[in-house]
Amino acid sequence: MSDHAVLSASGSHRWLNCLPSARLELEFENSESNAAAEGTAAHALCEHKLKKALHMRSKRPVSAYNTDEMEEHSDAYVEFVMEQFELARQSCTDPLILIEQRLDFSCYVPQGFGTGDCIIIGDKKLHIIDFKYGMGVLVDAVDNPQMKLYALGALEIYDSLYDIEEVSMTIFQPRRENVSTWTILVKELKDWAENELKPKAKKAYEGEGDYLPGEWCTFCRAAVKCRARAEEKLKLAQMEFKLPPLLTDSEIEEALSKLSDLTKWANEIIGYATDAAVNHGKEWHGFKVVEGRSVRKYKDEGAVAEAAKANGYKDIYRQSLITLTEMKKLMGKKKFEEILGGLIHKPLGKPTLVPLSDKRPAMNISNVKNEFNEITEELEYE
Repeated sequence: MSDHAVLSASGSHRWLNCLPSARLELEFENSESNAAAEGTAAHALCEHKLKKALHMRSKRPVSAYNTDEMEEHSDAYVEFVMEQFELARQSCTDPLILIEQRLDFSCYVPQGFGTGDCIIIGDKKLHIIDFKYGMGVLVDAVDNPQMKLYALGALEIYDSLYDIEEVSMTIFQPRRENVSTWTILVKELKDWAENELKPKAKKAYEGEGDYLPGEWCTFCRAAVKCRARAEEKLKLAQMEFKLPPLLTDSEIEEALSKLSDLTKWANEIIGYATDAAVNHGKEWHGFKVVEGRSVRKYKDEGAVAEAAKANGYKDIYRQSLITLTEMKKLMGKKKFEEILGGLIHKPLGKPTLVPLSDKRPAMNISNVKNEFNEITEELEYE
């Protein structure tokens, strides 16, 4: 069997909404980004540390992506998992914990399989824990299809042995300070699998159904060249824009709801076209490749310092404190709070207009009117 499923668990949010997208993606190279490689390294470190915590044999992975931050977040993940394992012990004398477990859910999804980061099984309860090292997109466990597929795969193996009645699913995303847990009854999960997942997966596997663009397009390999997505984004561009005062409130609200994704899509098109021109010799009619803006830099700081001193200039160095993050690492969290806690403050961020779905609390704008006097964004071709 291939190491990459056509209908992957990680891409399920996408192919459950846009059924033909999974087959369309096969036409594009599946290249690993730096962020993905970093995530792989973080997962390997988590696996190693968790095995050591459970007194299992493991060789520490070596990676160029390893940092103090990764060490800290992987430690936090292991601590969380061990806490959950101890909780399972309170209701089950011999709970089972599985690390990087291959899960097969092909009874619902053609050739469907994936790997669960951590699974804890006790009497009547299954707990799936998924580590997310990314920080760009906040991942929610609520009704998360990837987690539900993992749960179905685990139930196929262990349901009859443990008589599981409910499943808890946790997303542990430390770089976003996000620990999200959602619980569902096994009966409800299997009803969803039979009535929604199975028929949609069959169509998706066969490349049937309609293309449906949405926020799930973000990580689709076909997104940049997808015609359905382009048509959707261009609907807004086709509006005959007037100055904002001449638009109705509802028109402005509609534009606000689409501008972020439209801007992202536009930047993706620019990035794709630029890469094709610079790295593959593609010529786009009406466009050319030019040298972008740059700033002057010292060739050799040591030589610059010597030349300046030789000509009588002494005050050429600037001294500054190390960053707050570096200071915290230097002192350790406890000492940092003891010594500098009272000297640290977090200023208010600049007021930003976001959708109601954003989890941050709304600001009291009565005192920030003067601060919110100008919101401008410049799009620039380089």
